[in-house]
Formats: sequence, structure tokens, C-alpha cells
Amino acid sequence: MEGDCLSCMKYLMFLFNFFIFLGGACLLGLGIWVIVDPTGFREIVAANPLLFTGAYIMLAMGAMLFLLGFLGCCGAIRENKCLLLFFFMFILLIFLAELSAAILAFIFRENLTREFFTKELKKHYQRNNDTDVFSATWNSVMITFACCGVNGPEDFEAIPHLPYSSLEKATATPEACCQRELQSREGMFVNKEACLSGNERFQNRQGCYTVILNSLETYVYLAGALAIGVLAIELFAMIFAMCLFRGIQ
Repeated sequence: MEGDCLSCMKYLMFLFNFFIFLGGACLLGLGIWVIVDPTGFREIVAANPLLFTGAYIMLAMGAMLFLLGFLGCCGAIRENKCLLLFFFMFILLIFLAELSAAILAFIFRENLTREFFTKELKKHYQRNNDTDVFSATWNSVMITFACCGVNGPEDFEAIPHLPYSSLEKATATPEACCQRELQSREGMFVNKEACLSGNERFQNRQGCYTVILNSLETYVYLAGALAIGVLAIELFAMIFAMCLFRGIQ
């Protein structure tokens, strides 16, 4: 009876580690996609040090889970106590790190409000100055998502001391808010002169906050559900690892 229980535990351990292996592969693939994606995220990630660091942390976490899932599968099938103990300690560290990150994200969630982004935009945005990281990132976001400002073009009316071109004197709307045939920096403008002279027909009027929130809403819930699932799998994997460790003679 004890042998049957140990055998069942071994295969359950293998199954949970296989899911960890798949989760690591997904994170690894997502991290690579964010960094090399040609539709705009690559520019945004490269221009923003925080996003750049986050993308590589995602890559590192994915690679670590990928490796640990593989080692856990090997440890369970071969019934290697040293490998199982090594696996348990690393999964525990990852579990605690992920839990800490989730708590910090909840605590600092007020930094992702509409008011926060509006305040930062009005304080730091420098229109077409691509040498400024903040401005270049915002321009990439507005071009990629076909949006303007946080709430709309009116956000730029209160920004003082911006370097206007001769075309932009009639309106505060920056060039990045003008409609394009293709939503990328290489995309041709529908009518740049009319846009910069104040013709709303050729401007992107919707704010980026609403556009991005609507675009990412489904993925946010999916990411949350995936994170909860990964934490639960890691917890069960640690329990089975310790039970299998104690059961091996």
C-alpha cells in the first residue's frame, strides 16, 4: 500500500513539474516576444529602463522555471533525493519572490491611475524630442495605439514651453497624435498639415489610457488567473516534493 502511494506521489510530482515546465516556457516565449516584437513594443521597452528591466526579469524567471520544471520531472522519475531537495529550495525562493512582487504591485497600484499618468505627461513631455526617453516612449505609445495623450489632445494644451514647429502653432496637438495609414513610425500621415493646423478629422482624439486599458483588459485577467494558477502549482509541487523526499528510502 505504501509503495502504491509513493508511486502515485511520484507521478503526481511529475505532472505538477510538467506544468511548471510549460509555464516557464510560456514566460520565456512572452519575454522574447515583448523584446523582439516589431509592432511597437520593442521601441517602448528599449526606451524605458523600467520596462527593459522587467522584460529581462520575465526572461530570467521563465528560464528558471523551465529548468526547474525539467529538473523536478527528472528528480521525481529517478527518485533522486538530492535533486528533489534542490528543487524544493529553489521553488520556495521563486514562490516567495512572486508573492512579494504581487504584494508590492497591490500596494503601489495607485501609481497606475489616470491622474498619475496625466501629471507625469504634463510635467515631462517634450513633444518631438526623440533624445528624451520619456517623450520618445510616449510618442511610440501614441503612434502604436492610435491615441493621443492620457485623456485626449486637451492634455497638451496645459503643457508650457514646448518647441512648436511652424505647422503646430495653431494647435497644441503633437505630431504623434496625427492619424497614419499604418500605426508605426514609418507609416504615412493621412493629412499631417490638416492635423497640425487643428482639423480634428485627421487627429486621434481618444486618450491612450482608455485605449490601452480596453486593449489589455482581457490579458490582465488572463495574466492574473495564470499567476494564481502558477502559484498554486508551485505550492502543490513543493508539498509533493517533500512527501516524495520523505518516502524514498
